[in-house]
Amino acid sequence: MALRIVYSSTIFSSQRKGASTLPSTLTLPNTNTALLSSSSRSSIERIKSASLRNKSRRNGVVTCSASPSSSVLPKALLFDCDGVLVDTEKDGHRISFNDTFAEKELGVTWDVDLYGELLKIGGGKERMTAYFNKEGWPENAPKTEGERKEFIAGLHKRKTELFMALIEKKLLPLRPGVEKLIDQALGNGVKVAVCSTSNEKAVSAIVSCLLGPERAEQIQIYAGDVVPRKKPDPAIYLLAADTLGVDPSSCVVVEDSGIGVAAAKAAGMKCIVTKSGYTADENFSNADAVFDCIGDPPEERFDLAFCGSLVEKQYVS
Repeated sequence: MALRIVYSSTIFSSQRKGASTLPSTLTLPNTNTALLSSSSRSSIERIKSASLRNKSRRNGVVTCSASPSSSVLPKALLFDCDGVLVDTEKDGHRISFNDTFAEKELGVTWDVDLYGELLKIGGGKERMTAYFNKEGWPENAPKTEGERKEFIAGLHKRKTELFMALIEKKLLPLRPGVEKLIDQALGNGVKVAVCSTSNEKAVSAIVSCLLGPERAEQIQIYAGDVVPRKKPDPAIYLLAADTLGVDPSSCVVVEDSGIGVAAAKAAGMKCIVTKSGYTADENFSNADAVFDCIGDPPEERFDLAFCGSLVEKQYVS
């Protein structure tokens, strides 16, 4: 059974002035309190006690304060792209797919609900292939498997061009807290990478255009077909750890989807979920923590110190 602590907590970092807010619900996966270390049990009891003392404050919001036990930080912070850096899916990728289908006169439109189901398949080319295999290929599509593979690649190339145009016009903003967390990581010598199933050009455009060239120079990108198997396979996260020269157990991943969490955990990494529009109702019981976003002050949800606390294994599972 997983232990769930429900609270709204303010955690003060020993490294800086200010505060960051912990999640309203923190899930400690597969945790038996009888097996916890004495320090871990004490931390949990302090959280519970502080929560009970403050139930009547702030219009009924339960609050408490706690301090991280040390200044351990992750060696690498690995971000998914779509839904984590930018909430791109509904009004970015989906629109670009539909515009491509219209240009090619395929008679296909992916509505909001359908695209949400298709997102369970990692990768745009894989998504289109699975859809056409199930629903039937357009009349003007090739008939042989090899030609269809080239056909899908052509559609995806055009879709990426249309999507990049949206990014370059800055019509899709970064999610709250993304810049803050990346700046904290880079400023503390923590390696930063983006690991995505999306096309490498599209991911690079998001990083360069929305995060700026100075940050982009310091961020590694692993995307598209850089690995043969896409999420939920852990290959992309293992590749990132290997090329960055860090142990997977010292990495913290920020994801927004179930398949992303599965990939991160299979790679032996800690994983924080920041829910996006399409993933809000997914089951994230295997994640190390779940938030609605990263958040900027004064509505900050978590910071680099919190990421470090996960790597430090404050909570024994």
